[in-house]
Amino acid sequence: MAPPVILFGAFDRHNIGDLLFAQVAAALLPGRRLLFAGLADRDLRPCGGHQVVALRRLAASAQAAGATLLHVGGELLTCSAWQAAVMLLRADEAPAAIGYLAQRPAERRAWLQRLFGSDEQAPYAVSRQQHPGLARVAFAAVGGADLDHADPALRAEVLGKLRAADALSVREARTAAHLAAAGIAAAVVPDPAVMTAELFGETIARAAAAGEAAALRGAWAAGYLAVQFSAEFGDHGSLREIARQLDQVCAASGLGVALFRAGAAPWHDALAGLEQVAAWMRPGAARVLRSPDLWAVCALIAGSRGFCGSSLHGRIVATAFGLPRLNLRAPVAAARSGKQAAYAATWDAAGAPAEVELPAIASGLQAALARPAALLRQQAREQAAVYRQAFAAQMAALDEG
Repeated sequence: MAPPVILFGAFDRHNIGDLLFAQVAAALLPGRRLLFAGLADRDLRPCGGHQVVALRRLAASAQAAGATLLHVGGELLTCSAWQAAVMLLRADEAPAAIGYLAQRPAERRAWLQRLFGSDEQAPYAVSRQQHPGLARVAFAAVGGADLDHADPALRAEVLGKLRAADALSVREARTAAHLAAAGIAAAVVPDPAVMTAELFGETIARAAAAGEAAALRGAWAAGYLAVQFSAEFGDHGSLREIARQLDQVCAASGLGVALFRAGAAPWHDALAGLEQVAAWMRPGAARVLRSPDLWAVCALIAGSRGFCGSSLHGRIVATAFGLPRLNLRAPVAAARSGKQAAYAATWDAAGAPAEVELPAIASGLQAALARPAALLRQQAREQAAVYRQAFAAQMAALDEG
């Protein structure tokens, strides 16, 4: 029996991008023996993911001997052990744990050591040195847009792991430039989620015909915008401004607003904020998709007239379906990540709407919705073709090695 391919990433928690990475890699590796690994044992099948095994346990087992480990995408290069651990907590236990451990660094380090079995700074980046039974380790379309601002110890650890990799590609030019400055060459390819429409169109169409997604599709005669924002936007002023801006868009366009979560893990999105915005908007203008199901969320985006939100993968799923898209910049400067702007700068046409502050939502959406539909569809096809070719070439090189 041929050695397996271990698909490794942050799909051990709920985030539509991470869940899609594992789905895309599995779909592009038909007939291969696949193992799904994260940092923790989790069953995400009820919301469209996989049964995930903790890599520490999997790599020590006989079934992983001689395996190729593939990091399947995501902003893995800047995810610290503390961030990873918090996002793996249950939503009901996260606030107390964060409040307690954030003020107790020694106890926090001990907790992370127990949780991950090591003192690694960046546990979602793996090398063969950590797991000698692996035959090869590769990174496919990963991100590290803010790597130059990361803790020096984390950055040094990540760069060492990347130097030891058997293959490496990143998803935008800013990460590639950071690595080039450190003497590491990396191919630049689109994010795996550009394959969403091509690979899962039928699955998404079935999800669109049932449940909440079906009800929302028929809620507004003129159609709707798919809108999302993370818990970083949860203060009163931000929510009021989002509601005000979206009401302007609805009044001008006749569109409705379907609000959804791109991630239900801690430090992601909160239903309460979405529901507050819907309540503050004009009656009937907005509704909330409560389901965390991956395919229901994809169906909501696919059936929309365009996407607006803080999620990079809301943007990329919209891209895959040839739809207008606009990202929101976090209201707190310290919370900002550059990955949305870095990705748009790499893969969208110059001058296309990329990321706006909250007071510019209405004008930004007006510009996004005015983009030629034929151009957006062409971009979707081209980026999917680039990713498919790059993924196939990377896997072929790993198999030959």
